[in-house]
This record gives sequence, C-alpha cells and structure tokens, in this order.
Amino acid sequence: MDSSTTALLLCSLLWTVCAQAPVVSVEPRSAGVRQGESVSFRCRVVSGSQPVHLEWKRTNNHPLADNVKIGPDGSVLTIANTRNSNQGQYRCVATNSAGRSTMMASLTIKHSPKVRVTPAGPLRVRLGEPVALECHATGRPRPSVTWQRHGTQLVTTKTEDTSTLKVAAVSSEDAGVYVCQAQNTEGVAEVKVEVIVEGGQGAANAPKATVSMAEVTAVEGHMVTMQCQATGSPLPVVSWSKLRAPLPWKHTVEGGVLTLTSVGRQDSGQYICNATNSHGYSQAYTQLEVDSPPYTTSLPDQVRLRPGDTLRLQCLAHGSHPITFRWTRVGRAGMPAGAETIKDGQLLIGQVKLNDSGTYKCVATNHVGSSEALAKVTVKA
Repeated sequence: MDSSTTALLLCSLLWTVCAQAPVVSVEPRSAGVRQGESVSFRCRVVSGSQPVHLEWKRTNNHPLADNVKIGPDGSVLTIANTRNSNQGQYRCVATNSAGRSTMMASLTIKHSPKVRVTPAGPLRVRLGEPVALECHATGRPRPSVTWQRHGTQLVTTKTEDTSTLKVAAVSSEDAGVYVCQAQNTEGVAEVKVEVIVEGGQGAANAPKATVSMAEVTAVEGHMVTMQCQATGSPLPVVSWSKLRAPLPWKHTVEGGVLTLTSVGRQDSGQYICNATNSHGYSQAYTQLEVDSPPYTTSLPDQVRLRPGDTLRLQCLAHGSHPITFRWTRVGRAGMPAGAETIKDGQLLIGQVKLNDSGTYKCVATNHVGSSEALAKVTVKA
C-alpha cells in the first residue's frame, strides 16, 4: 500500500471518529394559541459537526400549510393567523455528514366553548311525565359542563362531552328556566331552556318575559335602550341584570326599559330581563355588541439596520373586525422599491438601502373609524 492511499484511509478514519451527528433543541416544545394568533418555534443546534442542515416537517408528512413560513436559515418556523388545521406536531430535522436527529414541537389551537342542548326549548311537558335534557359542549381545552337552575348546580349524568339532566316525573315546581353552562380557560358559553309544565296548578299564571330585540349592535360612546315586557298573574316584577357582571355604572331602568347612556366595549355581553311573580319566574335575553374603532401600535416602533438587512414591521390593532391595514412613508410620495405589505399588517423590505431610512406609518381601518401608528427606521452602514 503506497503512502497516498494510507494517508487517504487515515483521513477518512479520523473524520469518521471525530465527526458528530447533530443534536438540536426546540423552543418552545409546545404552545397553545387562539385561532387567528401567530406563533413561532425555534430549532437550535446544540452540538454536532458543521455544516448542519435544518428542515421543518409535519409529523404526518403532510405538506406545510400556506400560512406556515420558514426563516432563511431554516431554524425558525412561524405560523401566522393560525387556524384549526394547523394544530398538531411539527418536527425539526437536523442533518450533517455524520447523521441526523429530530426534535418535536406541539401546537394546540384553543377556542372558547360552544354549547348545544337537545331538545331545544321551550319544552312543554305534562305533569308526571319524565324529561331529559342533554347538553353537548365542544371547546379546547375541553370545557367543564354543568346544569343550573336559580343559580344552583344540579345533579346530572356526564359522559365525555355531554351532561344529561333527568327528571323522572315532573311536578309544577319543576317548571322554569334551566341553564347549561360550559367553561374553559378561553371563555364561557351557556344555553337556556324553558320547561313548561302543563296541567299543574298555576301554570297558566306563570310569568312570561319577552324583549323587543334579541340582538343589539351599537357604536362605542352611543346610547342603547333595551325594552322588556312581561305577562302573568299576579303582574310580574321586571328587573334587568348582566350575565356574570354587574350592570354598567351609567344605566337606568324604568318601566321595563334598560338605558345605557354611553357604552364601551366592556359593556358587550348578554343582558337578562327577569320577570318574577308568586308562580315562578321567566327570563328573556338581549345580546349587546359594542363596536369600536381600531387602536393601533407598531412592533417595533424604532429599528436600526445596516444596508442589506431585512426590515420587518408588524402593525397590530385592537378593535371591531374586520380591520384593514395600509403602510405609507411619511413625507415621501411612495414606498421604497421592493416594499411588500401583507394582509395581516406586516411591512417587509427584503434588502434595505441607506435611503430607506425614515418614518413609516400604518393606518388601521374598520367600519367604525381608523387610527395610525408610526415606526422610525434608521439605516446606517
């Protein structure tokens, strides 16, 4: 064996012994976000012989969705405007000449509960007959489900996502409104069912509440009125309340009419008209949605770059949806060449130049109004 062959074999042996397969970590390992929010996972090479190639994949080998973006070096996976189909596991695959390794990341899309009751009310039952009400709830995380009456939790039969309320033989005292409530970390939902017992004493004299409008939409700062009427004998007493919150500070109630003098977004919610007499009580509901103009911020609001760097500015707005975004450059007729604006409010310039310095303005607009935010960009060599 000549000296050149021996040298080649020795180099190959040394490379095999010294080269190390990559080891990676992922941050965060798991994340839970609401639908429509954005999330990022970063894959970091802990050790291993360079160069290391990074790649993100779905664990089921399905292609990445159109709202999933990978950073230039392959290390960062970002999911913008998440939807339910984005839920699942993602894996970062690291490869070099010595081998490969994989690390998983898990994404959960959270949403508030939704409730469905069968049979739907009002439910008419004859005295002495059995009745069963089933409440089906969905949500993520899985919600807890309860049945209530007069604010008291009732004993029910439960399965994975269903809570069943059973009465073997109804009496006149069982007449009234029953509430199925589902709750998780993202919110609360409930459905009310009125049970009417026919053939019992006083059933015809029980109160009945009705509202003029089941849904009301108002603009922030405006006045809102809600009217409730009630029938029954003796004449029911009418009062108003708000679900899981006190009535707004600036309110009046007169003759069954609730008036809110100047509403804000915090006044949105379900308002309850309560009608009560000696034979029981009845409730009617009005859902109020208060629309507001956008409140806009830029992230970041100041940034320093070098020529050739990538500029990313995110315009964020809180307010009534849908919200549209528009980026402009203050004091200039147009945006720099190559500037790209994305529907979710992001401004992107792939390679900035010295003359791209300046103040950029984002205007967020909805059907109520608009607001703006400024970002100062400095490009220096």
